[in-house]
Amino acid sequence: MRTTTALARTSLAAAIAVSAAFGLSACGGSASADTGTSSVSAPAATATVAAVPGGSSAVALDPGFTAALGQLGLTPGTVGTATLADGSVSFPITGGTVTLYDKDSGYRPFVQGVLFHEGSGLSLTAGGTTVELTDFTIDPGDPARLFGNVSVNGELAAASAPLFDLDGSTLQPITMNADGAAVLTGTRVLMSAEAADLLNKTFSTSAVTKGLVVGVATLTVETK
Repeated sequence: MRTTTALARTSLAAAIAVSAAFGLSACGGSASADTGTSSVSAPAATATVAAVPGGSSAVALDPGFTAALGQLGLTPGTVGTATLADGSVSFPITGGTVTLYDKDSGYRPFVQGVLFHEGSGLSLTAGGTTVELTDFTIDPGDPARLFGNVSVNGELAAASAPLFDLDGSTLQPITMNADGAAVLTGTRVLMSAEAADLLNKTFSTSAVTKGLVVGVATLTVETK
């Protein structure tokens, strides 16, 4: 009985890891073209995680991004439970849900769900102006994007705005850490057109561009 239970847990953990990986690779390369909505009836789900128990989403900031911030006089910081150390910013996963369907069934999108990061975020400060990007939601749809709230000097400027585009074409093979969490590294985080426009208007510049590489993400998704 113990062997059967252990095998079931291992299989579920692997399914969760695969579902998360497919979701984050939905944007970019050939994966993007393979995740569009179709009229095929929904088959039985391969795996469903009704409540993701936790984890973290970390982004190793690209040197080009940090250099651009320096040229603009912008100082990055963290909000709430986020941390910034050694050039990487990390946001705790506070919940979410993931459902995976058989990719070969033709049902699209074959990965559905969200990952929430409530109570944390990234700040950008210049002079007397501080922009806070908070409460991130990763949507593994087509295209895969990260949404969040935008506040300027404490006043909400935009709710659930599309902040970053996610390019999973460079995603590395999934690994499982010693705690049984799925670790996914390699998804590129890119500045969205909407976020670039907002930052340019707020800081009176035109230097922030759509597609600017913010960094490379590593997601650690708890599976139990």
